[in-house]
Amino acid sequence: MPKINPRIKSIDDLLGLDTPAEETVEPTPSLSLPTKNTIITLSTQAIRGFRGHPFRLYEGDRLNDLVESISAHGVLTPAIIRKIERDEDGFEYEMLAGHNRQNAAAIANRELPCIVKENLSDEDAWIYVIETNVLQRSFSEMLPSEKAAVLALRYSKMICQGRRNDIIEELKKLENPDEIRENGTCGNECHKSKSRDVVGAEYDLKGRAVANYLRINELITPLKRRIDDAEFPIVVAVQLSYLAEQEQQMVDDVLSGSKYKVNEGKVVLLREYTGKLTPERTGQILSGEFNRKPKKPSAAAFKVKPAIYKKYFTASISQKEFDSIVDEALALYFAQKGQESEQEAG
Repeated sequence: MPKINPRIKSIDDLLGLDTPAEETVEPTPSLSLPTKNTIITLSTQAIRGFRGHPFRLYEGDRLNDLVESISAHGVLTPAIIRKIERDEDGFEYEMLAGHNRQNAAAIANRELPCIVKENLSDEDAWIYVIETNVLQRSFSEMLPSEKAAVLALRYSKMICQGRRNDIIEELKKLENPDEIRENGTCGNECHKSKSRDVVGAEYDLKGRAVANYLRINELITPLKRRIDDAEFPIVVAVQLSYLAEQEQQMVDDVLSGSKYKVNEGKVVLLREYTGKLTPERTGQILSGEFNRKPKKPSAAAFKVKPAIYKKYFTASISQKEFDSIVDEALALYFAQKGQESEQEAG
């Protein structure tokens, strides 16, 4: 982390925004993140959403409240965006932190103040997207797919722990610039301790739970939305994650066109047929039709009338003796019937 200038008194000083030359603070060589930021005001239509954004946007009353606030007061907290190469749609900026503000500002027909990050790598961009959401709300309050995205980033070997700490420290300063603390972690050091248990300890999860969330992160977006909506439990989602992307899409297509439910039995059967699944077979499994086995005809049971029983047997006879006598009697009966049939035929 760079040394903190004790004269920093505003967010402009903190973010290194354009200031008069005599007040400019030179960055230290050890800083691994871009040091020059600017604040600009943009139309919400000029910024593309972060590609692969894993968090669900506000809906309903929560969105309406934000729109009402922005309509009355404007956007009070700048969004964080990054400068990108002009893409195929003409966008030169990508949203990192502020998707809900952008959405609400668009509805309220207000412009969006933005902190612009330049020369930001894709890896660092992901950290901004994930960590801003973690800082703004509790991990425990996140949806399953959102937890999966957070844990996948933390578990990823491409993320340098020191760099992540630098970005988190910067984001915390944005939330409360009066509380500026030194951070002993050097931005150039990469700590490779990425075991599931280490990652889980940070979020009060067991290693197995972390592994399950990492699997959920492999689901296609429509299936992630379904687990967020509690259409099936985590154990089913984990099993679905082992299907190929095309097969997952088949599952979602069938569920979208029906009222079928996915349970553990069905998802195990789907996995057994992975590589051979077709839309028709997927529909048969999810409907339960393919899992049904024809019922085997069962032999009819007969009872001996009390009068007949008393005629030939005593009350002291055992079940074994009873079965033996009946077996011998029936054998003699059918043998005699067979002889009579032969005589009639001759």
